[in-house]
Amino acid sequence: MTDLTWLWILLGVVVVIGVGSALLVPRSRRRHADHDAQGPTAVAPPAEPAAPPAESSPVAVPEAAAPVETAPALETPEPVAGRLVRLRDRLARSGSPLGARLLSVLSRDHLTEDDWDELEETLLLADIGAGPAEELLDALRTRVRVLGVRDPKAVRELLREELLKVVDPALDREVATTGPVGEDGERLPAVVLVVGVNGTGKTTTVGKLARVLVAEDRSVVLGAADTFRAAAADQLQTWGARVGVETVRSDRDGADPAAVAFDAVKRGKAEGTDVVLVDTAGRLQNKAGLMDELGKITRVITREAPLAEVLLVLDATTGQNGLNQARVFGEVAGVTGIVLTKLDGTARGGIVVAVQRELGVPVKLVGLGEGPDDLAPFDPEQFVDGLLG
Repeated sequence: MTDLTWLWILLGVVVVIGVGSALLVPRSRRRHADHDAQGPTAVAPPAEPAAPPAESSPVAVPEAAAPVETAPALETPEPVAGRLVRLRDRLARSGSPLGARLLSVLSRDHLTEDDWDELEETLLLADIGAGPAEELLDALRTRVRVLGVRDPKAVRELLREELLKVVDPALDREVATTGPVGEDGERLPAVVLVVGVNGTGKTTTVGKLARVLVAEDRSVVLGAADTFRAAAADQLQTWGARVGVETVRSDRDGADPAAVAFDAVKRGKAEGTDVVLVDTAGRLQNKAGLMDELGKITRVITREAPLAEVLLVLDATTGQNGLNQARVFGEVAGVTGIVLTKLDGTARGGIVVAVQRELGVPVKLVGLGEGPDDLAPFDPEQFVDGLLG
């Protein structure tokens, strides 16, 4: 092979190498450009450790002011003295059917047997009861015949005297608010158990009685032992809170009422309270189970302190049914006093006499209306004067 041939071969190789290099360099540059565009995602450099936070001096943060609970303004109950005067005035203004009819008949010139029958009917319609009605009529017959009374003022005074006799002003009508002395020499609270059937206003009466006691400067604890009616404990607690009286209650519905009553008496003992008022569930007098439970409450309470009072709340408008209730409660709970509600419904004022005769215990308190202080100690003279107008 000649030298010229080798020269051409060498020249061809150089050309090929030059062209290949020219093609390879842009592709390499494109790869570097793509790498730069992708940034650290493709190949992330190692992250530098974070510098520890610099210590700073504590900054005082003002504490949030605690919410100030504003105690509800306490109510001041009306004085107890003179409350029954309002009942007398209401009865007098309404023209009591009982008193007005009796006076009308007795003022007639000549009383016939029909007149006396009318008087008897009037008394029976007023729920005075057959026995007391007969006694009253016998006394009136005798005195009218002997004295020959016809003057309206004299007739009124005569009727007043005889009505007072059957209402019996000699009965002790004070609600016991002083408890006995315990074995340790400390004064125990006077425990007052309040019972009655559904719908007589029993829980409301307990709340009003608390106001009566507060008005007489007595300290009181309420026991919400009516655990069957969901709103009863709330209702009683509201009554107590208005006059600053504590209420002992259960946190759950359907709790053992005897346990709640026991806790209330125990709290009263611990705090040196004057009176513990225990509200109970309304009971139908023909439900043996409920009445047995009432007996259990009584037994449990007396482990801590003896009962000072068992007050039976009766609706004065229920008439003879109220007497049936009184009879059963008297046997089960040992009733010591009666609270008559709705006595300002004047047509049946004779229930005062009938229920006292039925149980042999006095009416001690009467409800005069819907107001918070419309509960008053019963005063026979004021009551009779109201009936007669």
